[in-house]
Amino acid sequence: MAGQAVLGTVGQLWRYPASSLAGERLDVISVGTSTVDGDRLFGLVDASDGEIARPDRGPKWHKVPLIRARLTEDRRLEVAVPGGGWLPAPGQESDRVVSAFLGFEASIRPYFRENAEGYTSPLTVERYTKTPIHLLTTASLARLKALHPEGAADPRRFRPNIVVDMEPVEGSFPETEWIGRKLAVGDLLLTVSEPCRRCGFTIIAQDGFDNDPGILRNLVRHNAHNLGVYCTVDRPARIEVGAPMRFV
Repeated sequence: MAGQAVLGTVGQLWRYPASSLAGERLDVISVGTSTVDGDRLFGLVDASDGEIARPDRGPKWHKVPLIRARLTEDRRLEVAVPGGGWLPAPGQESDRVVSAFLGFEASIRPYFRENAEGYTSPLTVERYTKTPIHLLTTASLARLKALHPEGAADPRRFRPNIVVDMEPVEGSFPETEWIGRKLAVGDLLLTVSEPCRRCGFTIIAQDGFDNDPGILRNLVRHNAHNLGVYCTVDRPARIEVGAPMRFV
């Protein structure tokens, strides 16, 4: 590994304590054997029928990514709607505020009771199998921006765990070409397992950028629906912003 050149350095680290809600940008993350510590512990549902939030499908859910989520130092979830303060969740007050913001009765619920100490109300189920680590390079964001100059190629559209600052590669979404290769990100060892196929979530407005169908349209046309990659974990580690990334 010592002989391999540095491809780039970690510029951003993210985890998403509640699925579909805005993520939490961190200076350090702990990556386990399959996912980031504290990632996707809670879900948001329609309290009337238990329907799980699907911002990529239903307009009723399009405002969900505007709701912020974070974990406290003692691993308790807090959420905040635009213009509002942080509230502990799950809880009656946070559900009331989130419901008022969305315009229908909604509820934040853990996937497992151990995710919320003392919680005795209904659980929800994960909508999909928890993904491995999601890695995205600024080189791919630069390629998208070159194809769609008027759009905001913001990493928050794509919900990565690791954003690597990397020089643009003309005409290429580079990590899409790394399937099967091994990466060292600081002390973390990963295998690039598959491209990340994109859905309608990528076009939805978030804080700082507008709804933009051109984002997904260009990924469909120029990279077979994909942006970024999923990676499996060969060696877990804590990584921090500034860590170098190399091929192994």
